[in-house]
Amino acid sequence: MVYALHENPEWWPPFADAFAAEGVPVTEWLLTEGTLDLTEAPPEGIFWSRLSASSHTRGHGLSKDYARAVLSWLESHGRRTVNGRRVLELEMSKVDQLTALRAAGIAVPRTVAAIGPEQVLRAARSVPAPFVTKHNQGGKGLGVHRFDSVEELAEHLAGPDVEHPVDGITLVQEYVQAAEPRITRVEIVAGELVYAISADTARGGFQLCPADACALDPATGRPVVPPGATLAPDPDQELFTLREDVDPALVQQYLAFADRMGLEVCGIEFIEAADGRVLTYDVNTNTNYNASVEAVAPRSGPRALARHLGSLAARLP
Repeated sequence: MVYALHENPEWWPPFADAFAAEGVPVTEWLLTEGTLDLTEAPPEGIFWSRLSASSHTRGHGLSKDYARAVLSWLESHGRRTVNGRRVLELEMSKVDQLTALRAAGIAVPRTVAAIGPEQVLRAARSVPAPFVTKHNQGGKGLGVHRFDSVEELAEHLAGPDVEHPVDGITLVQEYVQAAEPRITRVEIVAGELVYAISADTARGGFQLCPADACALDPATGRPVVPPGATLAPDPDQELFTLREDVDPALVQQYLAFADRMGLEVCGIEFIEAADGRVLTYDVNTNTNYNASVEAVAPRSGPRALARHLGSLAARLP
């Protein structure tokens, strides 16, 4: 049996379909509430965690700590976890991601982490303008803003629309002028490249979650124009497209990084700068898959994942 640990039912249907298509039994384990009897042993099975750093934006802020407890309990009993306790911490911290990427020899944007408004301003003075601020624990591009000066940032921090990071850590990061208005996400499952997705930043701004649920207003069911987008969405043009020309050497770096960090399922994002640099800025361990890309990709991300988990479950006694 495969157990899927998560907190967002809206993201589940494509995965449920993939498990059904592969004939792999799966049970959802929603970590929005529950109990954990530490005197009991966990059931046998494969436990796949896809907890998101953005869970607090859906009213599930406590799911992260609950997931930590569940994964610690599972691993203390020797249960096989996929994207387990250590990977959860990587998902929850961009500082963790960026330092791990740098340690692996992968180029990342210039970044300073700060706690408190005064320290955020101090950090901004050390990063040439323009720069962006990000939440250390975020997701979907929420809380990402570009500023052209420290004064502009100071005005924002003193204003009513400031968004405080849930863990208190703000990143001040160089604004990377892209050679083309796009970012790329390399999807990896079980040590293999599934495919790469290109996202149009001119139309999508900073909010580039590829899941179909991210693109719909839950109140109306209609597409959302993301904040920060510079152009209105064109219904005849896809925001996310399959990309087939990613440098194989970069892919190999990502595969080696995933192996080093124990990432069995991940999406790693990079941007190609106008000055020739290729900068990696995000590691997603709860990766989502876009339906329009899935329709034309040479293989399916969710089905590759279901096959991998199914093969692990088949090896259990």
